[in-house]
Amino acid sequence: MATALSSVEAAGKLPTPVNDDEYRPSADEPFMNARQLEYFRRKLINWKEQILLEAQGTLVQLQTESLREPDVTDRASSETDWSIELRTRDRQRKLIAKIDAALRRIEEGEYGYCEVSGEPISLARLEARPIATMTVEAQERHERNEKVSRDE
Repeated sequence: MATALSSVEAAGKLPTPVNDDEYRPSADEPFMNARQLEYFRRKLINWKEQILLEAQGTLVQLQTESLREPDVTDRASSETDWSIELRTRDRQRKLIAKIDAALRRIEEGEYGYCEVSGEPISLARLEARPIATMTVEAQERHERNEKVSRDE
């Protein structure tokens, strides 16, 4: 499989930052060119920063707010809210690992290509789910196989 960054890596440089906030990857340009890679890199970094900011806010709130509600019902409600919040943060922690893996794939020139078939992942899919590692077709096959093995 040809890598999208091979010429960039050979030059020892990463893609130059994209300053154009209006830019959107297009099928009219070479797949995973330097501009597209930088676009997705920024998108992933911004997503990660947003998650970390939200987690910091949760941490501050946990440290400053008390769960000592005088009413038992209010206390139960607060504990349920915090439980949901902490589960959300745990899911986001796992998401950060996937974002970091996608950033590594960008650096290694593998980003945007299906890990199963080696085919390009559609730009629309990457736009909607920038951590995607498979084409829609490969993902559907994977999920069908998982369901079959779970049912057995």
